[in-house]
Amino acid sequence: MNIPQELRYTKTHEWIKVEGNKAKVGITDFAQHEITDIVHIELPENGKSAKKATPTAVIESVKSAFDIYSPVSGKIVEINEALLSSPETVNQSPYENGWLFTVEFVNEEELSDLLSAQDYQKLI
Repeated sequence: MNIPQELRYTKTHEWIKVEGNKAKVGITDFAQHEITDIVHIELPENGKSAKKATPTAVIESVKSAFDIYSPVSGKIVEINEALLSSPETVNQSPYENGWLFTVEFVNEEELSDLLSAQDYQKLI
């Protein structure tokens, strides 16, 4: 299972890549494997507020629909619009082209609650 060392993780299988005061969010390789074939994605609107640990996006697969939780609170500043027409990209490239949205976070202390790659490996 691919778990990049430079990312942080949630217990609900989202990854987060911090760049300044912004955080790019996606789902882990483990999550996309468990969800299986992704057929539809609902992304948040740009400018919408995101609250830590609350549903922010939805991924639908051939199995079911899954809520995706924001790892941090803040404002959505970018979404990956390419996923709207090619949701299977999340299965093919969960850490690169399959990112979901970017949050401009307001409370840096929330980052300390996230898991390291080693801790996430133990979780799965």
